[in-house]
Formats: sequence, structure tokens, C-alpha cells
Amino acid sequence: MRLPPDKKLAGVLAPVFAIRTETDLGIGDTEGVRQMMDWCHQHGLGILQVLPINETSDDNSPYNAISSLAIEPATLTVTPSALPDLPAAEFQKLAPPKSVASLRSGAVNYPKVKALKWALLRAAFDAFVVKHWKKSSVRGEQFRLFIHANAEWIADYAMFRLLMRLHGERPTWDRWPAEHQNPKQAWSWLLAQPDKRRQELETSLLFFMYVQWIAFRQWEEIKDYGTRQQVYLMGDIPFGVSRYSADVWANRGIFDLDWSGGAPPEKVFKVDPFTEKWGQNWGIPLYDWAALRHRNYDWWRTRVGNVHKVFHLFRIDHVLGFFRIYSFPWTPDQNEKFLPLTEEEVARITGGRLPGFKPFPDDTPEHCAANRQQGEELLTMVKEAAGDTAVVAEDLGCVPPYVPVVLEALQIPGFKIPHFLREKDGSFVDGRTYPRLSLATPATHDHDPLAKMWRDLWARVDAGGPDGAEAQKELQRWLRYGSAVFMAPPRPFTDQVHETILRGVLQSNSWLAVLMITDVFAREDRFNVPGSIGASNWSARLHETVAGLDRDPVLVRQAQTLGWLIQETGRHP
Repeated sequence: MRLPPDKKLAGVLAPVFAIRTETDLGIGDTEGVRQMMDWCHQHGLGILQVLPINETSDDNSPYNAISSLAIEPATLTVTPSALPDLPAAEFQKLAPPKSVASLRSGAVNYPKVKALKWALLRAAFDAFVVKHWKKSSVRGEQFRLFIHANAEWIADYAMFRLLMRLHGERPTWDRWPAEHQNPKQAWSWLLAQPDKRRQELETSLLFFMYVQWIAFRQWEEIKDYGTRQQVYLMGDIPFGVSRYSADVWANRGIFDLDWSGGAPPEKVFKVDPFTEKWGQNWGIPLYDWAALRHRNYDWWRTRVGNVHKVFHLFRIDHVLGFFRIYSFPWTPDQNEKFLPLTEEEVARITGGRLPGFKPFPDDTPEHCAANRQQGEELLTMVKEAAGDTAVVAEDLGCVPPYVPVVLEALQIPGFKIPHFLREKDGSFVDGRTYPRLSLATPATHDHDPLAKMWRDLWARVDAGGPDGAEAQKELQRWLRYGSAVFMAPPRPFTDQVHETILRGVLQSNSWLAVLMITDVFAREDRFNVPGSIGASNWSARLHETVAGLDRDPVLVRQAQTLGWLIQETGRHP
């Protein structure tokens, strides 16, 4: 199905890990997504947006996956009712009520949650092998068909996961023994094992494929459920992939490992000294676009095809990377070494290579034209691979003027964030003038929630001085954006302020208007803080279960207010 931009929709962004239910195993899962869809349907929301659901590494960041093609097993509902292969006795043994109850409280305990889910999935697989794999059955044949349909990636992914497990779950393939550092050597190593050991390893390979079969089945069913509920699931494709991923390990020829992608220096927001001086070094390898073009972008087409299977729409994170990407001739682990150096000193160490945009900076008309042509070609390919799945572009940051032109020509919505769009006098651009082909949101997962932003603005007012005066103006700008022209900014983030800002976003002309789940309920919780590494990132959960959102009188009132605004602004599905 294809969603038409002539019908405006409202949505909510809720990371899967954050969704809480009465039956989860300490992390959000597909059952939680189904319940969130019901909640969205009840309150008039037509879009449920999630962060990337690809299998994560040890930092648990959805933007640093060990595979851009595989789904994170922790997102699966692993109960006997949801997974018919799982024996009830094994579930009761591995997940006793007392230990599960402790996992459900507080933030996600990734080590324990992942260990439990892997153990449950293994118990289900072992039962599946006995009942369906070693005997002829419909379910066994369905698994075989899945393996055949995903032959271009599933075997190498399974081998990578097997080798990770053999090496203490560490994905750093360049530190593995030489016989494991690429697929050709790894498969030769496997064939050279003694019969019994080889059979054990082959069973493990089959297990990792089985988990992905279950994952795609559950997520495809969730997509179908959303279609029936008229709540459309919006996924996320990060532009880059982790250097330590199955993608790079298995497809070395389509990546340029000599460079690390990132973002240019940030002079306005003082994040940290390195970002201010050199930029953000994400560590992602660059793509060898010439090699990919020669292969008709097969890897990218497979990647987009996998997303198409489980989502109605998807966001491309950092779409600017398709046009040109800011690049470093060193990996992030060397940032500290390069921080104090001058450009001349860096050039002496790197052989003349300095951080900058690749393939070209936007310094001449010819370079701009080349970057534009590359982005247009690549996004045309992405749209072809997406089929009837809608593509949305996260086009924030240092945006060259040719990017909006290409997005409009290809009918790809970009992002509109109120305080990023200004008139000459500093006021926010009226959302009712946004282009229809856009997504309006007051904040993404990388930004402060509205309630915290409001509190921080008042803290600046209290500090006084020119910055305090500017913060006072900013408070008024937010109210004017929501058409509360004559309202004086109150100190607390009141229901009236909350409603005013939400109305400003929802009454915009944008096709899609999406709110963070925390902004729906005026909370200050953060799911991540960009540029920081810690246990608090990607682990915070909603303060209430999905069912509980409709039991608490305060939360019910906030949801009802949102529902009225959706009706008032013509966004009901």
C-alpha cells in the first residue's frame, strides 16, 4: 500500500526498548508495539515511529548495529503463546515470575535481558529441530523457504554471529584470528573442522538463521496488524553502518575503511572541544559508491528491501550523507591524539589528508553539481528498492541548497523543526506555510523534551544578561508558534503551554506531524544524549505500561487533549 500525502497524519515516536507492558521480559517487544498501535488507534494517531530495530552491539545503540540486515532478537516476544516452538516448561524454568518481575522494573538491564531471550530462543530452536527440521512439516518448509529467500545475506550473517559468540560476543573482526577475518577464510575453516565439531557449529549457524526467521515473521505480522488498524509503522535506516558489523565483514569491497564518516565542526552548540574544533567522528566507514554502482547497488537494495518487509514508512537518518559526508582520516579511538594538533601537524601525520567533505566540498559550482548528481542517483535507487514503502529524509544539519531541491523532485519529505526555521526577526516560520511534503516535529530523540527545554529557558532568564533576555523572547516565540499571541509565558510547563506547542506542530501544513512519546505526556525523560556513552543511553523506559496509560487520570487527560487537537487539525486517519 502507498500512503498519500494529501491526507495529513499525526504520529508518535516510541523506541521499542522503551515500551512497557505487563508481560514483557524487561524490554519492549513486538507485543508492546502491537499494544502501542492499539493505543495510537484509540487516540487518532496514524503513525507509530520507532528507532532502528537492527541487531545491536555491546553499546546497545540502535545506530551502531552489528547488522543492517538482521533484526535485534531482544525486540521479539518470546513466550509460548507468541512462539509455538517454545515449550511452556522451558519458559517457566528459564523465566520464573520473580526474576522476570525484577527485570521489568527500572531501565533495561541489557546483559540480563539479552541473556534470557537468547536462552529462550535456543530452547525454542532445539524443540523446533526435533519436531520440524528433522522431520517433514509445513513449519520446517517455511523456514527453508526463508533461508532460500534471504540467501544473499543470511548465511554470512549467521557465520559472523557464530564467530562473535566464539570470541566473547566481541564484533571486532580485525582482532580475530586470521582464519576468521573474512567469509572465504571462515567458511574454509568451518569445513576443515572434525565432523562432530563441524556439525555443532553448523547447528549454531542454523540457530542464528532461525532467530531471524522468527524475527521477520513477528515484525511482518505487526506490520499487517498496523495496516488493519490504520496505524502505520515507521522505521529508521541509519545512513552509515558500524565498522564492526556483519555488513563490513562480509562485503569489504563496497566500503572504504580508510575514512570515518561524521559531521562538520559545531561552532554554535558547545558540545565538547573535539566536536567544536574538528567535528563529530562517528567512525562509520565510507561507501565505495563506484563499486556499489558496478553491482547495481545490490547490498543497498537488499537493505531497503528488508525494511520494506516490516515497515510502511522509513526515515533515512542523515540523508545528507548520500550527497557528501564529512570524513576523517582516522578512527574515533584516535580523536584524543588529534585534538590538540594544527591542520599542518595533522597533514604531516596523515600524508596530507585532512577532515572534510567527500566526495567533494561544496566550494565550487562543479563540486555542488557532482554532489547533487550523486545524491539524486542514490535516492532514486532507494525509492525504487522501497516499492510502496514511503521514504522520509532526516535532512538536519549543514544542508546544502541543492538537497531540498532533490528531495522535492523525488517527492521525499524532509524534516521541519520549529526552532530550526527562523524569519529574519528571529521568530519561528509559521508551520502553516511548511511544504506539504514534510514531517513536522518539535524534537527528535536527539533533542531535549519540550518540558525540559521550557525549564532550561527559564533558567537562562533567571541568570539574566543578554542571554536571559534572548531566552525570554524564545519562550514567547514558542507560544506564538502555537497561536497563543497574547499569552505571557508562565514559569511552569503548564497544560496550556503544552497544548499550545502541540497545536502549533499539528496545525502545520506538513503531511506528517510526529511527537516524541515523552512530549505527549510532558515528561523530561531522555532516551539518549548525543555524543555521550553510558548505561543511561538507550535504556530508559516509559514510566507506565501501555495499558496503564489509559488508567492514570492525568495521562488520560493528556491523551484526550492530543486526540482533540488531532481532530481539530484534520489529522485523524
